Amino acid sequence: MNALRLVFSDLRYFTPVFLFATLNIIFGTWAIYIPEITSKLAISEGELGFAVFFMALGTLSMIPFVPKIIQFLGVGKTALIAILGFCSVFLGPFLVETYFFLCASLFVVGLFSGLLDVTINTLVTEIEKRDEVHFMSVSHGFFSLGGMLGAGIGSLLIPYLAIPWQHMVSVSLLLIFANLILCSNYLHLKTTEAESEGSLKLRNLRPLIGLALIGFLVMAAEGAIVDWSALYLEKVSLAAATLVGLGYTIFNGTMALGRFFGDAISARFGSRFIMIVGCFVATLGFGLVLTETTTIVLAGFGFVGIGLSIVVPELFRYSGNLKGIQASEGISFIAGTGFVGLLLGPVFLGFLAETFSLKGSFIALLSFTLIAGIIALGLKRN
Repeated sequence: MNALRLVFSDLRYFTPVFLFATLNIIFGTWAIYIPEITSKLAISEGELGFAVFFMALGTLSMIPFVPKIIQFLGVGKTALIAILGFCSVFLGPFLVETYFFLCASLFVVGLFSGLLDVTINTLVTEIEKRDEVHFMSVSHGFFSLGGMLGAGIGSLLIPYLAIPWQHMVSVSLLLIFANLILCSNYLHLKTTEAESEGSLKLRNLRPLIGLALIGFLVMAAEGAIVDWSALYLEKVSLAAATLVGLGYTIFNGTMALGRFFGDAISARFGSRFIMIVGCFVATLGFGLVLTETTTIVLAGFGFVGIGLSIVVPELFRYSGNLKGIQASEGISFIAGTGFVGLLLGPVFLGFLAETFSLKGSFIALLSFTLIAGIIALGLKRN
């Protein structure tokens, strides 16, 4: 609660948090119109998946260059360019008339998404260092809240906005205007570089590899739950049709809740403790999911959400505070490997489900979070 009070008491802290919310409000608005866009272009689900791959490709293409951009422009100016660009280019997928240009527009969206994602995490890390405060976790909580606002409010407005691109233009212009008003609170900020910082060094490779593995495994598990939780409840737990979507709802709700309270725990116990406990709580959650009893499975998804909620923000905080390495470089490295896990997790789960069983694939997810927790035990205290 201290982090929430901090955010709402000073625009210096609220403004970066609003950047996180903006990112997912836009994504949430896009999500509700995916069926209409696929219908307009007459493309299949497989073709849509291939098009979304170009967004991921754009993100991965941008991430290695973000530290240099931040170093050249400063983290504040980079954040403003990234948020304005991101809000603007997402109009592209709504206006295209061919499948080729859908893929191209989503690639451009991915470029700005990668730039924005790394930059805003670096921005929060930099402010935390300067002011000796903790609000990284609550920033990710506002990311989750932004997605719910974008999709939730957007769904209510659909009957009154017949043309999808008009809805996106309205949302984008409103968010651009708000961010332009608020940007003076961070525009001047540059990253603080220690004397030994300049590029990734061999002595920093070991902790970064450990963090990258945790990020890969945890985000793979997160991505898999997003795509497969409903199917697990339907096929394995034999849940009623009215309950199959509840697993993801509970998972998302507990994830948002955990992020709003994670900073106070982090300030007291440190990032390493948070990552260890979070991974093992998620492991417990997956154990409950494997019982197949619907009520226990739903509780399990809640435990997974609360466990994973605090791991990713702490990964960024921990990697952004490693000695001898720029915050933007550490965060870029973790963001890149984590994003690969987020993409490959659902694919790998589908392969296991096809080869063995859906329940067997969730056993693999349990092993993911268990291994991540064991790796976290080997991290240095910070």
